[in-house]
Amino acid sequence: MEYRTLGASGVKVSTLCLGTMTFGEADEKSFMHQVGCDEETAHAILDRAVSTGCNFIDTADVYGQDGLSERVIGKWFAHSRRRDEVVLATKCRFRMGTGPNGTGASRLRILRAVEDSLKRLGTDRIDLYQIHMQDLDTPEEETLRALDDLVRQGKVLYLGASNYAAYRLTDSLWTSRVAHLERFVTLQVQYSLAERAVEREHVPLSRVHGLGILPWSPLAAGFLSGKYRHQQPPPEGARLTRWQDALKRFDTPRHWAILQAVDAVASELGATYAQVALAWLIQRAQVTSVIFGARSVAQLDENLKAGEIKLPDAAVKRLDEASDFKPGYPYDFMKNIQGRW
Repeated sequence: MEYRTLGASGVKVSTLCLGTMTFGEADEKSFMHQVGCDEETAHAILDRAVSTGCNFIDTADVYGQDGLSERVIGKWFAHSRRRDEVVLATKCRFRMGTGPNGTGASRLRILRAVEDSLKRLGTDRIDLYQIHMQDLDTPEEETLRALDDLVRQGKVLYLGASNYAAYRLTDSLWTSRVAHLERFVTLQVQYSLAERAVEREHVPLSRVHGLGILPWSPLAAGFLSGKYRHQQPPPEGARLTRWQDALKRFDTPRHWAILQAVDAVASELGATYAQVALAWLIQRAQVTSVIFGARSVAQLDENLKAGEIKLPDAAVKRLDEASDFKPGYPYDFMKNIQGRW
């Protein structure tokens, strides 16, 4: 397993991060109903992941329902006694309680959310605490001051942003600098061969400020897993079978061309679709660790092999060209003049 520095910090994390959104069997109230794995399987996945050198785990208070994923991880920490072997990341921002203050990134909400997550996880600190999405109703300085206090108290070690607009992230980093507050060291964003929009602003911004990018949904909700074929019905039980609107979003000539390129590269390398898609992301600029999910130990083992694959330049070029997109103005304008944006 390869390790990289977690953005602008000194801690080392594996290039593959175990995402735990599917941990625990959520009930019908949750959007994860019938797409997760039971607690026993989740614990087996955690055991296997850490044993193979994957030392980075990502969760969030809203995964499952009522903190289900965090509670499953907390029980694993209690019986495995492997808490100090992993870099633990979690998030807050989305609704976890009733009333107007049950959601958001206000000081009140963050301080409550951290205490609740610490209890569910059964730990004394969160290694990477992330704001799950910017809060348009809360001044960024209020959010940062609450996070700064948590770092100084030792309850949180490092800070990360997730699903931030580039303008807001730039403002946040500037506020941290001028107000002498702890700053974000990572940026978790949707990023894959199928979704490259972050390359317009977020990737250059991260390069300038030393942020480590943590891609989520690297397989585009399973579209890049190899389960889907053009003009053929999706396999029964596949995630996108349940989420038909998402599948329609991928039904474009560009997306089918991406799958065709992934198929060609996978055949050449003797790899799976998922391994190729993950390996492509690992090799992207500013990416620190790619967050992937697994609902079985077998699926985990298959995905972890992506960390051993080094895509040849020709394969990278083929995937880049198939997944290329029109960035729009002013990026096209700049590229026409300087050859890049």
